[in-house]
Amino acid sequence: MPNFCAAPNCTRKSTQSDLAFFRFPRDPARCQKWVENCRRADLEDKTPDQLNKHYRLCAKHFETSMICRTSPYRTVLRDNAIPTIFDLTSHLNNPHSRHRKRIKELSEDEIRTLKQKKIDETSEQEPKHKEVNNSNAQNPSAEEGGEEQDEDILPLTLEEKENKEYLKSLFEILILMGKQNIPLDGHEADEIPEGLFTPDNFQALLECRINSGEEVLRKRFETTAVNTLFCSKTQQKQMLEICESCIREETLREVRDSHFFSIITDDVVDIAGEEHLPVLVRFVDEAHNLREEFVGFLPYEADAEILAVKFHTTITEKWGLNMEYCRGQAYIVSSGFSSKMKVVASRLLEKYPQAIYTLCSSCALNMWLAKSVPVMGVSVALGTIEEVCSFFHRSPQLLLELENVISVLFQNNEERGKELKEICHSQWTGRHDAFEILVDLLQALVLCLDGINSDTNVRWNNYIAGRAFVLCSAITDFDFIVTIVVLKNVLSFTRAFGKNLQGQTSDVFFAASSLTAVLHSLNEVMENIEVYHEFWFEEATNLATKLDIQMKLPGKFRRAQHSNLESQLTSESYYKETLSVPTVEHIIQELKDIFSEQHLKALKCLSLVPSVMGQLKFNTSEEHHADMYRSDLPNPDTLSAELHCWRIKWKHRGKDIELPSTIYEALHLPDIKFFPNVYALLKVLCILPVMKVENERYENGRKRLKAYLRNTLTDQRSSNLALLNINFDIKHDLDLMVDTYIKLYTSKSELPTDNSETIENT
Repeated sequence: MPNFCAAPNCTRKSTQSDLAFFRFPRDPARCQKWVENCRRADLEDKTPDQLNKHYRLCAKHFETSMICRTSPYRTVLRDNAIPTIFDLTSHLNNPHSRHRKRIKELSEDEIRTLKQKKIDETSEQEPKHKEVNNSNAQNPSAEEGGEEQDEDILPLTLEEKENKEYLKSLFEILILMGKQNIPLDGHEADEIPEGLFTPDNFQALLECRINSGEEVLRKRFETTAVNTLFCSKTQQKQMLEICESCIREETLREVRDSHFFSIITDDVVDIAGEEHLPVLVRFVDEAHNLREEFVGFLPYEADAEILAVKFHTTITEKWGLNMEYCRGQAYIVSSGFSSKMKVVASRLLEKYPQAIYTLCSSCALNMWLAKSVPVMGVSVALGTIEEVCSFFHRSPQLLLELENVISVLFQNNEERGKELKEICHSQWTGRHDAFEILVDLLQALVLCLDGINSDTNVRWNNYIAGRAFVLCSAITDFDFIVTIVVLKNVLSFTRAFGKNLQGQTSDVFFAASSLTAVLHSLNEVMENIEVYHEFWFEEATNLATKLDIQMKLPGKFRRAQHSNLESQLTSESYYKETLSVPTVEHIIQELKDIFSEQHLKALKCLSLVPSVMGQLKFNTSEEHHADMYRSDLPNPDTLSAELHCWRIKWKHRGKDIELPSTIYEALHLPDIKFFPNVYALLKVLCILPVMKVENERYENGRKRLKAYLRNTLTDQRSSNLALLNINFDIKHDLDLMVDTYIKLYTSKSELPTDNSETIENT
């Protein structure tokens, strides 16, 4: 849908102009100034939100000093920009014309003032034009420069129009390939017989469109040398980068309009042989919906400090987000990357103290803690657990085989057996009680894997049987048994706490108050670690005996014994020093880091949600905790009075009115705008990564990212195409992409085929 300029006597619209169009600001004072300068009476009774959503002004109404182009993809106004250039008198020459935009009537004095202003501007410009003409006469090169500047307003030649149509066709093909997840490359080089040229997927789609009768492409193809690629790899890369930037910009524009946002990264992924970090942003959109959108991949760096610098630079300079508005950051990474991402979080906190480091709602606290434990045995065990779960989800037959074994083992406890069968069909490795489930399932897993490997009926192919043998060997290793038993017992102290963090808003609020008790319990374990570890090691030994697993200790332990004959080191004390002690110490410290004073203060502000107020008998003190967000409030001086009104509203509600139980429900209240400070606080709290996305339809970014990674082979992945595929429903402007390409990579007289690559003659 095109944007129309709201200025009087201006008929420009976005489909007929390359000009930028700007929304009315939400700031009431600036918005009022815009309306006053427009002189449109019908806009005076509209709210800043209505004006921001439905009305635009084109760039012609702003002084050039008010506009800045931060990149080829984005034209933005300065924060204090006010439109000052308007035609308020031309309609007077035709008094019988009908005007959709009702112009506020001007007094005779105002008309006289405007006309005099125009005369003065004209008289000021005439000497300047004379000076320019004189200087051009003395300096021919300056005249040529002037002609180049005037080219922007000259109509396009036939050749330029054809060139733009040609480029538009190329962009259409690239966008189609991205949305449909079609890789750029076709057959592998070793698949193609010698002497035969086979086009890649992009070239093949081009030829298909030519054969279908697309005249622009056919004409260009006929003028291209027979030994050149129709569109080179270099040109494809350039165009893909523009596609990616334009699509990303659509999402980032909404983020900037929302002001406040949070940054979340998912686990490191392999993109065509290189490690990348997927980045998502959380924000509340114009419809008050919390959204979590994928915005791109960042190349992963081995050095934590370099990674922190590049992470910050990409987000602020390349993507144009103002980190001053970042209110939360969370990183979901496997154990090998956890310490490095913690450095990134620390560096960002140093620069932006309000970008609170939190847990992410999509990851269970216990699994997040386990992944961050800096013990190699824990990393290996977690990898093995994921592989076992993935193995049985390869086919329904494998899951059925596991269910049959569970039925036999749990004949005396059918209820637990039924529960475990249902759990096996889910991604149980991400649950709060994953290690309890694993210990209960371990015997069934061992028997099932062993049965698949030694099946004499040849029901399974060699690959399945081989994988079963490898996994069975891994989970019957005594080191694995001790590790999962220790993790199960240590994380039992945080299980209920973590489950509440992923619960309703009231559960999250009260969970914040229970952190002290959790830390107290873990400190008690640390003080009596000898006693606790003795019980844990005994449980692991009994489990190994039950599964007929030999107590084969790690080579590192045996070498330590051989090198020191007088050593009193036993297997029990070895696991205490290398596993139990560092695990408990790390979890205590990690809980303190992730639930900082700022984070806990923010969670205490959840008492703003009416259902939490009700549970606290409306005796709450949000104002004390909301001090950290005072600079984010529109009217901080009236916060105390507004909070009092908010409490009274819900305390004395009608009997048939239910208390909203989530931030999502509170934000969608019809009268929420009458409480601007409460509304601002709820928006900021909503985007904290620890808060779950209430409406699953707005959590598409993460789901689509997982689907893309699951459905695309590693060597066929592309960070550019991935963004197009994951954000397939975001609108795109082909004209903008074409214009950007021309500005960046070609001149007016240059044809795109100048970038084509020569094919070797066969």
